Amino acid sequence: MTRALVLGGGGPVGIAWESGLVAGLAQGGVDLGQADFTLGTSAGSFVGARLALGADTPTFADAIIADRIPGEQRPSPSRGGAGGGPPPDLTALMRLMGEAQGGVRNPAEVRQEIGAFALAAATMLEAAFLETFGKSFSTLPVDAWPDRGFACTAVDAETGAFQLWTKESCVGVVRAVASSCSVPGIYPPVTLNGRRYIDGGMRSSTNADMAAGHRLVIVVAVRLGAAGGALGERIQARFDEEVETLKDGGATVVTITPDEDAVAAFGPNLMDFRRRPDAARAGLAQGLAYAADVKPYWDAR
Repeated sequence: MTRALVLGGGGPVGIAWESGLVAGLAQGGVDLGQADFTLGTSAGSFVGARLALGADTPTFADAIIADRIPGEQRPSPSRGGAGGGPPPDLTALMRLMGEAQGGVRNPAEVRQEIGAFALAAATMLEAAFLETFGKSFSTLPVDAWPDRGFACTAVDAETGAFQLWTKESCVGVVRAVASSCSVPGIYPPVTLNGRRYIDGGMRSSTNADMAAGHRLVIVVAVRLGAAGGALGERIQARFDEEVETLKDGGATVVTITPDEDAVAAFGPNLMDFRRRPDAARAGLAQGLAYAADVKPYWDAR
């Protein structure tokens, strides 16, 4: 039976929680690093690439919990270097994302507007943004891609078209992941093959339908537990459609969302780097608690 792992978006706080969750599950006997296929969107692309490249899962969150990421800079949109101040205001972006996922307007047209916003925004330089990915990827050749099945998502900033990066795309994983993590208005669009790309979460916070064809799909959805109000409802509706697509294709779908303790640890803004250690601890605790429930699905053959 083929096993797929889908890791959704959620900013640096989402990276921390997903990393803790991966570690907790691994310590409980569920090694998500052994998935046959890993799909990442935004924050999930960073976590997924590390997994697909063979990072040690039981210790996956140790550096974040210790607030010590080797070689990493904390990107600040105003300074392009180490940051630790208040998180940026994402109100305008959240409104556009809600429109893109709400079904009222053509989603591609809204994504094109988001792309125009991203291209016009004053952010750090693209080269500086790429440097923020730090030691996790710094030793890789520019064209490296994980041997284990991996894909990540992005959106063409000029056309609004959705892009799924795979090994067959013949682009390096570092730039592909950077494009998936390029939050519009916060980070610069990333250049691949002569075009500029932004965060794959502009289509969907999970893009889980891209994992169709696998018999088991574990979906880690940060924003289902972290987003409230109208946007949260739209994200949930879009996610439900994606799950139905997977089930219609014969998949068993297991969804993991942040529990109450995790949501409390996140705070109000998933871009707040200061929340990462607590979010990772919450993910670790949740992974340990959920491992016994997930293990029968993961071990089934």
